Amino acid sequence: MSKTNGKVLDAYPMRINKYLANERGIATRRGADELIANGHVLINGHIALLGEKIRKGDHVELIGKTVQKNYLYYAYHKPVGIITHSPQADEKDIKGSVHLPKDVFPIGRLDKDSSGLIILTNDGRVTDRLLNPKYTHDKEYRVRTLDPLRDSFKKTMENGVNIEGYLTKRCSVRVTGPNTFTITLVEGKKHQIRRMVAALHNTVVELKRVRILNVRLDNLTLGMWRLIGGEELAIFLSSIGL
Repeated sequence: MSKTNGKVLDAYPMRINKYLANERGIATRRGADELIANGHVLINGHIALLGEKIRKGDHVELIGKTVQKNYLYYAYHKPVGIITHSPQADEKDIKGSVHLPKDVFPIGRLDKDSSGLIILTNDGRVTDRLLNPKYTHDKEYRVRTLDPLRDSFKKTMENGVNIEGYLTKRCSVRVTGPNTFTITLVEGKKHQIRRMVAALHNTVVELKRVRILNVRLDNLTLGMWRLIGGEELAIFLSSIGL
């Protein structure tokens, strides 16, 4: 379900590859397309076609192939200068910077000039649960600014900042120094923190994401990754409804 102008819209009809990835967690969308192209997916008894859409209540099944998905989840410390997705020219992206299973992909974005925590997984269900605006999941960042923070900075940021006509949701801010603060958001507009700070007549010079829900960056070395498992994984999946 999603919302537009306050009205709730049904997610269906939905492309079959999205359904298999996000709703069934069988594969990534690309992997689902391969299953469809090879004739392994049926919709209401007929062989599914690439790009075909299903409606709520349609019967979807897999044939001729046993799918045993081994879900993997990693925490990655992205350095400044690494692109999350779709690198251009001589840019380097996360997929080209890590040596992990080829079906693992980054969830969400962290801009080129920022560093910090990115979750990598081959579980397509996580994408919608973590990024869809209808869900509210907190993410924590550490920020350093060019100029000293004004006395009103914390209160103004927490109450919401108008960025080009959009009033940001309430957030939590802790001032940690003359030019530094931590901020916890429950939304993720493009370059949101940088735009909020700019709206208050200052400039972000360093931004690092240190936490997504219960998954923390902690002492993970820059450019390295670690497997998320055990209780940490159980809490993370539970918090996004999986």
